[in-house]
Amino acid sequence: MWVYVFGHELTHALWTWAFGGRVKKFKVTAKGGHVIITKTNFFISLAPYFFPLYAVCVAVFFLIGDLIWNWHRYQWVFHFLLGAAYAFHVTLTLFILRTRQSDITDHGWFFSIVVIWLGNFGTLLLALPILIGQPSLGDALSWWLIETGQLVQRVGRVF
Repeated sequence: MWVYVFGHELTHALWTWAFGGRVKKFKVTAKGGHVIITKTNFFISLAPYFFPLYAVCVAVFFLIGDLIWNWHRYQWVFHFLLGAAYAFHVTLTLFILRTRQSDITDHGWFFSIVVIWLGNFGTLLLALPILIGQPSLGDALSWWLIETGQLVQRVGRVF
């Protein structure tokens, strides 16, 4: 559990830095943790639930290793570790969402769950074409926009 909590709190810290804030305190134990930050918004609060930090670390590590040492023959190891890291993210996110989380309650359950679902879906939408090369990222985004537009039209006709 400590590994999950560490990644959770580190994700808050990374997103705080990305939005121009500072981290004043960082505490992690197996029972929980917290960061004290100078800036917050719903992205920073909810990022650990939709940003798979360990999967991103695996991808960056293998990308750098491939550029330096030509790791193409170890692509199966990359896929295995990436899948394991993403499964860890999804499994523990679902587990932790069963408990009361101030990250969620501060922004409301409905809003938070929608952001978390869209964030995870968006992560997969962007990551899969980049990682496997098919379809192209442009095609994937285009299909998503077209299908979303059609869904909005269908919902609009109902109301």
